[in-house]
Amino acid sequence: MPSTDVILNTTTAGETVICYHCGTACLNRNIATDEKFFCCEGCLLVYEILNKNGLCDYYKLQNHPGLSQIKAGRQDKYAFLDEASVAAQLYSFTDGNHTVVNLYIPGVHCSSCMWLLEHLQKINPGITDSRLNFTSKELTVRFNLEKISLRSVVELLATIGYPPYISLDNTQDKKPKGNSARIYKLGIAGFCFGNIMMMSFPEYFSLTSGMEKQYTELFRYLNLGLALPVFFYCASEFWINAWKGLQQKMLNIDAPIALAILITFTRSIYEIATHTGSGFLDSMSGIIFFMLVGRVIQERVYSSISFHRDYKAYFPIAVSVLTETGTAIRNIQELKENDVVQLHHDEIIPADGMIVKGEARIDYSFVTGESDPVIKEKGDTVYAGGRQTGTELTICITKPVASSYLTSLWNHHSFQKNKHTKNNKESAVHVLSKYFTYVLFALALITGIFWAFRDPSKILPSVSAMLIVACPCALLLSATYTNGNLLRLFSNNGLFLRDADVIEPLGKIDNIVFDKTGTLTECNDKTALTGAVFSAEELASIFTVANSSQHPYSRALVRFLGKYPLQRVTSWQEYTGKGIEATVNGSRIKIGSASFLGIAPTPDHANVYISVDEKKIAAFRFYAGLRTGVPDMLRQLRNKFRLSLLSGDNEREKELVQSLFDSGGQLLFNRKPIDKLHYIASLQEKDANVLMIGDGLNDAGALQQSNVGITLADDINNFTPSCDAILSAGSFTSLPAILNLARNGRAIIRFSFFISVIYNVIGLSFAVQGKLNPLLAAILMPVSTLSIVLITTGLTYFAARLNGLGKQSKPEVN
Repeated sequence: MPSTDVILNTTTAGETVICYHCGTACLNRNIATDEKFFCCEGCLLVYEILNKNGLCDYYKLQNHPGLSQIKAGRQDKYAFLDEASVAAQLYSFTDGNHTVVNLYIPGVHCSSCMWLLEHLQKINPGITDSRLNFTSKELTVRFNLEKISLRSVVELLATIGYPPYISLDNTQDKKPKGNSARIYKLGIAGFCFGNIMMMSFPEYFSLTSGMEKQYTELFRYLNLGLALPVFFYCASEFWINAWKGLQQKMLNIDAPIALAILITFTRSIYEIATHTGSGFLDSMSGIIFFMLVGRVIQERVYSSISFHRDYKAYFPIAVSVLTETGTAIRNIQELKENDVVQLHHDEIIPADGMIVKGEARIDYSFVTGESDPVIKEKGDTVYAGGRQTGTELTICITKPVASSYLTSLWNHHSFQKNKHTKNNKESAVHVLSKYFTYVLFALALITGIFWAFRDPSKILPSVSAMLIVACPCALLLSATYTNGNLLRLFSNNGLFLRDADVIEPLGKIDNIVFDKTGTLTECNDKTALTGAVFSAEELASIFTVANSSQHPYSRALVRFLGKYPLQRVTSWQEYTGKGIEATVNGSRIKIGSASFLGIAPTPDHANVYISVDEKKIAAFRFYAGLRTGVPDMLRQLRNKFRLSLLSGDNEREKELVQSLFDSGGQLLFNRKPIDKLHYIASLQEKDANVLMIGDGLNDAGALQQSNVGITLADDINNFTPSCDAILSAGSFTSLPAILNLARNGRAIIRFSFFISVIYNVIGLSFAVQGKLNPLLAAILMPVSTLSIVLITTGLTYFAARLNGLGKQSKPEVN
């Protein structure tokens, strides 16, 4: 075959027309209605449905709010929902007729989506109500089973462009919702704190004459009544956490706080009962209120994204099983050895099996990292987790789901580790609070001994005052507000953390391990068409044939060719997994694999081969190149971190990345998932703090084993393996700045702790003398609290701007 490169002249046929529904550029004006143009029949169908039901206000809320409908779905895709036992697993409630179901809708992205999804009853009266939680993208649908089935509800959503993501994970116990009890506690604490402060003014200013003196005792008992729900209910999580820590023989941050609250409350009751004072109920309520505010803010920041999933979120609920009486729908957890399963194009292989019928073209990229599909024939073994990209396939199960290769990977002991508990236990906050408590108890003991010899009557007031004022609340507040603000700043710059406990280990990282395929590299615009030189007319024919296919290779070829006028097609046939054959203007065009064209592959194994009348033959190849900005990013990182690369792919692109890693870093290829996990573990055995960055299921073990695992995602709504964070691909080059900000966060917490120590020293100087009065406590505690909040907030903003992260905004989620 000749190897002459082709240089194309791109032509534009008239003004670009934008799809009225989704905003995609229309290649022609053939699909139109009501003087509106659409990119495909799918978008036109959605418009006609909305128009028929008077829902075209959907388009008035936002221009082109819909998602592209170019990819058509299989008609029986949701047939498994007709099986009553399968559908019942998805119901939140049903009485046999009135039914409630919660569905995850990943395509939600704007106010128009919310408006449309909450008006489903106008499209089908069988739906009585629908409500969307925009933050979690969860749609709650209430419907009558006598009028509409669950399958019809799901198919309606898919038809209008919002197909639900339904997986095996939907049948498991639901994830806990946001902590609504904490909101109630916050409201009660705020109400009580404000009223206690108001009724304490006479005590503050020693107003002991006239009407004020008559009501002094009344106000004290009213304050005590208001403090009771704060002490017993609002502060309950501090009691529980402190007790759990003591059970594990650990002094966590909540232990000294719980002790301070207890001492404050006890002394206040004593003073009120003995008529010797009003106690410190205002300070106690205020501290609890501000600590709850910090925790609610932190919780709200990262509750908007939930991505901690396992293989159950990757697998379908049910599959088609061939039986003696025909095809039956069966839950994949009920699959047994020797069951014969029928798979369609783009479906996941649910368990390890042997091919009985059909040709498999398996995409194992989520499992192995290898980007090229694997061709398997009758009698070959296929493994769970692969995606069939070829035609209809029949396999015989050789291992049930619980024993499959993918499940065994997920059940590796590294996934049994509770990283959240480990990070929480090793947090500097808990370490500092432990030593803080030891020092405080030592000082209290010394103070008690001192007053035992000088004035025994001052032992109780001075020691209790020390335990009240020397509370590590400022340390807790500094950590809570710093981490809460950092969570928000990270999310604004495309990094979504699982929880706040990830920030501190992220700031300790000294080793970074990268996956290659899909992480450092991507399919870019570097393409080549080699071989025969085609005329403009032949190029237009090739463009017409490729434009009619939705295969990724066809779309890449269309982008490469540019725009050509669509030609007259007399025959067109796509052979899934092989190629396309068509007759255009009397010429026979074939686009597909080398075997489909009946030729030998080129030495570089091109992606697509093209023939015109079997005389002119060319090879089209697009290359995986480094993501934009990756070379500069790696050069910045290798000055501070040791870098390594692990890839399940072959060494074809080794030269592409080799020069970007220093001599100390390793570049390892052809690595299986378990090999990646073992490599991370070997680094940790040498006391390394490892950050793993990957993009697929094949990296799940390594992500879990690492100190911090980050998944790089082009679409943050897509399935991601178990990880500690998701990094938007558009923010990948910000990684050096993000790691610097995480380190700054640790420094900010330590600095604010130093400030809180100064406040404690001031308070202790009065407490050891037994001179701590309610007015001083009422001033010192709120001032220290507010100043810590302002300091941590201001410093995190300053650190973000210093690292170039202050002005960016959260990437749009589509």
